[in-house]
Amino acid sequence: MASPSSYRPAPGSIPTRPGVYRFRDAKGRVIYVGKAKSLRARLSSYFQDISNLHPRTASMVTTGASVEWTVVDTEVEALQLEYSWIKEFDPRFNVKYRDDKSYPWLAVTVGEEFPRVMVGRGAKRKGTRYFGPYSHVWAIRETVDLLLRVFPMRSCSNGVFKRSAQIGRPCLLGYIDKCSAPCVGSVTPEQHRAIVDDFCDFMAGSTTAFTKRLEREMYAASEALDFEKAARLRDDLGALNRALEKQAVVLGDGTDADVIALAEDPLEVAVQIFYVRGGRIRGQRGWVADRTDEGGTPELVQDFLLQLYGGVGVDDGAGDTIPREVLVPALPPDHGVMEELLSERRGSKVAIRVPQRGDKRDLQQTVATNAAQALALHKTKRASDLTTRNRALEEIQQALSLDEVPLRIECYDVSNLQGTEVVASMVVFEDGLSRKSEYRRFVIRGVDGQNDVASMHEVITRRFKRLLDEQARGELQDAPRAAPAGSDASQAQQPDPQAPLLVDPETGRPRKFAYAPSLVVVDGGPPQVAAAQQALAELGINDIPVCGLAKRLEEVWLPAEEDPVIMARTSEGLYLLQRIRDEAHRFAINHHRSRRSKSMVESLLDDVPGLGEVRRKTLLKHFGSLKKLREADVDQIALVPGIGPRTAGSIKDAVAKADATRKTAGSAPAVNTATGELIEED
Repeated sequence: MASPSSYRPAPGSIPTRPGVYRFRDAKGRVIYVGKAKSLRARLSSYFQDISNLHPRTASMVTTGASVEWTVVDTEVEALQLEYSWIKEFDPRFNVKYRDDKSYPWLAVTVGEEFPRVMVGRGAKRKGTRYFGPYSHVWAIRETVDLLLRVFPMRSCSNGVFKRSAQIGRPCLLGYIDKCSAPCVGSVTPEQHRAIVDDFCDFMAGSTTAFTKRLEREMYAASEALDFEKAARLRDDLGALNRALEKQAVVLGDGTDADVIALAEDPLEVAVQIFYVRGGRIRGQRGWVADRTDEGGTPELVQDFLLQLYGGVGVDDGAGDTIPREVLVPALPPDHGVMEELLSERRGSKVAIRVPQRGDKRDLQQTVATNAAQALALHKTKRASDLTTRNRALEEIQQALSLDEVPLRIECYDVSNLQGTEVVASMVVFEDGLSRKSEYRRFVIRGVDGQNDVASMHEVITRRFKRLLDEQARGELQDAPRAAPAGSDASQAQQPDPQAPLLVDPETGRPRKFAYAPSLVVVDGGPPQVAAAQQALAELGINDIPVCGLAKRLEEVWLPAEEDPVIMARTSEGLYLLQRIRDEAHRFAINHHRSRRSKSMVESLLDDVPGLGEVRRKTLLKHFGSLKKLREADVDQIALVPGIGPRTAGSIKDAVAKADATRKTAGSAPAVNTATGELIEED
């Protein structure tokens, strides 16, 4: 048996929203399905001291090997999803019905002359339409009780029906208007069949039409001064709304759709799909895959649709597999071709759409939340696992033929904004984890904005010149090399007790650039690698290895090598290098946004009368970005020290004028010329 602590999710990784969770054993079988109003609170209760748990719960958590969850918007959605998963997986630790019967269904005997609504169990029978399954019989009875006042169809047994017909008097439900009493001829078979059809359509998800019809009839009765009828219709409408609250996730008009959402980053993409049939979520699946090209969201959507539906034909039951509507986050590039392909395989029209508003948009946001959760959890597991990190570092050492495991890796990225505002970033990973306190930013000056090679040479020179200068002043010594994981710590190099410390004795903090890296990684190919190697050689440093990671094909380049080092796409070492490179890129882009926002604010304020350099800096410090300044009103601006109401009004007018000019000119958003990405304002 496994210890629950071996697969306990990391603190903070579990969302606090409603959802459904699944425990799996070591072979991947689902052993328990549950729902929760707050996933974090519920799942945390399973990972306490085993002695405090119920024996059945303790047995379950020790049998389990992993736990996963799906986020939904409401508890009602969580309940329905729990029903579906229990039915699908039949988990061994979920509570079984003591009478050993199957899950109950809501059944309508449409094959009879006077169909009845009832609870059905066991194998499905011909001539009966089923809805569900439900977890409890009382849930079905409550739903039916609410709906019978709106759809007064027969619900009695055959014996009661025959007896009422013989005596010519309906049962109690007929007297309280919860049955149209077909047993005594109060309605014809055709009229009763119409009531049954409306009931089935409502249960199948066509809810909007009925609620709107009742509203129209209620308002018409009110205008005709028939207040008794209007009140009855009002109560019927309330009953419908209460029944809808007790139902599962429902899209109006009984929609059949597959709702797809993606969560992506430069390395991986997570896909989630909710299968909606008859307006209800019938199932859910998710995948996490490595990205193999630089295609955007439309290309990813197209590849996924092709893989999902490409092997399905009309003879394979495509009518059930491929729905009438596929909701996606972005239309594929070959939108019309893809629709034609799916329509051909289904045998009828299939529409691929991006929902813009309403219930479908809300549902897709729920699916997107699950995709983001799946991707975040995948990355957390991969990055936090000590064994995985050790394997990644060892793979990098072997691939690059390093003398030792690169326990400290520094990565540099150069980026510019349309040839201006050239900046560089340095990020640090130690033992495979980021050390954000060691991150550094550089502003590149005196170099052509389009010359990334010269910029890389400058930033490497500045970083390591600082290291050498401190060493020359006797303020710094080379960092002792840590012993590899699993080795005897006594064999590690020990510092000289007479040598200066690597920390500032006054503050107790590590000195800036205090540690020499085990490996330098640059974002780019051979030109950037050569520039970094040249900068180190000019400084007389020849014991720090350098490599570059080219983004297009994820090739690893070494100095003076004609061919790149190709690491497997599934390599943990390549994954770590990609994470470090992308973190350096993100850090540089954030620096861009901050500098661009401040420069725009300064240019706007240049012509404001009475606003000098000191007060401009005070204003910048107070708001921090153009976005926040634009959102502030005159009174908020006037609260800044040294800014009076008149000056605040002038500042607000200047910002409004600049916005109007920008909109009139239709200026395009700024683009990072090094990466081709849009640069948005903070």
